[in-house]
Amino acid sequence: MDKKHPPTGSTMVEKILAARAGQEKVKPGELVNVTVDLALGNDVTAPVAIKEFSRFALDQVFDPDKIVLVPDHFTPNKDIASAEQAMVVRRFAEKYSINNYFEIGRMGIEHALLPEQGLVWPGAVIIGADSHTCTYGALGAFATGVGSTDLAAAMATGEAWFKVPPTLQFIFSGTLPEWVSGKDLILHTIGQIGVDGARYKAMEFTGPVIDNLSMDGRLTMCNMAIEAGGKCGYVQPDGITFQYLEGRVTKLYQSVYSDSDVEYEKVFHFDISNLEPQIAFPPSPDNVRPVSEAGNIKIDQVVIGSCTNGRIEDLRIAARVLQNKKVHPRVRLIVFPATQHIYRQAIEEGLISIFVEAEAAISTPTCGPCLGGHMGILARGEKALSTTNRNFVGRMGHPESEVYLCNPAVAAASAVVGRIVHPREVV
Repeated sequence: MDKKHPPTGSTMVEKILAARAGQEKVKPGELVNVTVDLALGNDVTAPVAIKEFSRFALDQVFDPDKIVLVPDHFTPNKDIASAEQAMVVRRFAEKYSINNYFEIGRMGIEHALLPEQGLVWPGAVIIGADSHTCTYGALGAFATGVGSTDLAAAMATGEAWFKVPPTLQFIFSGTLPEWVSGKDLILHTIGQIGVDGARYKAMEFTGPVIDNLSMDGRLTMCNMAIEAGGKCGYVQPDGITFQYLEGRVTKLYQSVYSDSDVEYEKVFHFDISNLEPQIAFPPSPDNVRPVSEAGNIKIDQVVIGSCTNGRIEDLRIAARVLQNKKVHPRVRLIVFPATQHIYRQAIEEGLISIFVEAEAAISTPTCGPCLGGHMGILARGEKALSTTNRNFVGRMGHPESEVYLCNPAVAAASAVVGRIVHPREVV
């Protein structure tokens, strides 16, 4: 760095927060109060926010078009308690005329649904009472998870406050190997820096590999920024972004970019030309090893789906591996398309038929087993291989069960063999 001429530029996140705070410039560590473009809640977090909101005794929310409610964690309702939680959300949506309320049958897993519905755009500020709200940074937004009380305040005022995060830059170079995807890039990153390596920091993903990465891959990477402790993850808007947004977002928006003279807190360089598919071993997303080092780990259940890897690209990859094959008789394979639209597209493309022929179970869109909710809970001693984002102790069921994380190709291949394997062993 030239000490006589220190960097004066701002990152994408700093520019977005400054604009929404009505300031010319902000810097890391500064506290700012910003207007939000979207406030999100689900069937787990929204009831708490609604209870807090009721204390304000307001007859309206700040803007019914800027609140999104998606019951997706325990849907279809698994029991009386979850049904009543969903009812709280439904009645709130009716009372306050919330237009973006997505009930079962029309819904999807929230972090796949919102981009699909055109509710995310570059330069937006999006908060959600769910930690994986950081997914939307893939479209050039500042998006982050908040607590339910913060959601309640935002529903009333349309504002939220933040400490401006410093930014880490991750530059990916080389050529993406076959069977390696955005899931492997982010698992490798978390394995390198740890689950607290980006604590309350913005993670900027860039470089030649990212430039050519699909939108589905980018969404997967930003989804798991929180697993490194990140306040948000993002990819700056480009042609892939605009192609995805075309026909989805009708409002005018202004893309925001980091300046060329930004001083990042730290810059990481990853050449991924020789990267293998990655496996996160229990009990943490940073316990990452290449698939060649997985050993002979027999599995009882495989999950393909979730807000991380339930998009159409993921299902296509899994179907390619499963074509004309059967799931191992010891293994339960459960496939969760992330939205109704993706489900229908998978039907039209013949993917669902491939899964059924392979003897997989296919579910309506739901978070289901990812959080140990339902539709795939593990018993004592069972091992699951999953395309989801977390593998903490007891995450999918019994505290003495184990969860391994991977990409959809590895998940599908391993379901066939009955143990964790590289896709090339099957295809």
